Amino acid sequence: MIFNRLTLGAAALALSVSWAGAGVHAEDDPVVATVNGVKVHRSMLAEAQQLLPPQYQKIPLAQIYPALVDSVIDMKLAAADAREKKLHQDPEFKKLMRRIEDQMLQRSSLQKIMSEGITEDAVRARYDKMVAGKSGAEEVHARHILVKTEDEAKAIIKDLKGGADFETLAKEKSTGPSGPNGGDLGFFAKGQMVPAFEKAAFGMDKGEVTDEAVKTQFGYHVIKVEAKRKSEAPSFEKMEQQLRTELSQEKATTFVASLRKGAKIERFDLEGKPLEKPKAK
Repeated sequence: MIFNRLTLGAAALALSVSWAGAGVHAEDDPVVATVNGVKVHRSMLAEAQQLLPPQYQKIPLAQIYPALVDSVIDMKLAAADAREKKLHQDPEFKKLMRRIEDQMLQRSSLQKIMSEGITEDAVRARYDKMVAGKSGAEEVHARHILVKTEDEAKAIIKDLKGGADFETLAKEKSTGPSGPNGGDLGFFAKGQMVPAFEKAAFGMDKGEVTDEAVKTQFGYHVIKVEAKRKSEAPSFEKMEQQLRTELSQEKATTFVASLRKGAKIERFDLEGKPLEKPKAK
């Protein structure tokens, strides 16, 4: 794989903000390079890799190691040169760093809030609420042939009763997007299809084909039920990370709302004129 030097350089640049000042290194964190006496540790490369696009993050560190080392070395050299030129004292640079500091403080604050109080009991309670009533619900696996007119549907039903293959007819005659797949709609639960279609499908037995066309806003449907089953809720293990993320995001939203509630905020338009406060309801 060919690595984009600019991409790696951008990761190193981002790392210089998030990693600066992390001066304590574990004994198992060896020095992988020095730049004019400044040490570069292996942990810095690992962290730089996590700032790369997803396709690079999956690559073993040893494989991307030479390019990462070069990028960090380039960053150190350029930074040292900039300091010699006093660029870090430039007002625009200081303004940029204040903005970056605010962004990093915001991130650190939210990360701390989002990681606190997400207990196993809280996650399981969210899981129990999510799956309540979902396990054991009936699902139907159906196929359909969709046509524009009732006469077309009646002709198809007649062909099916005469022994024609449903999937073949669906591929030949159905105007719906599932036609090329033999009209296959997969499994669906109640509430996922339009009412008339749903009523017909759930009222049929496995292997049964509608005797009459079912009319909906899309046209006329000839339906075949392939199978029926009881749904199973996803396992806690499968949903745990998603639920933890949801709880963390809710905590962050609540935290930000509490900050706004306790702050004095004034808004102005693009010309700097005060905006009228919204009237209380």
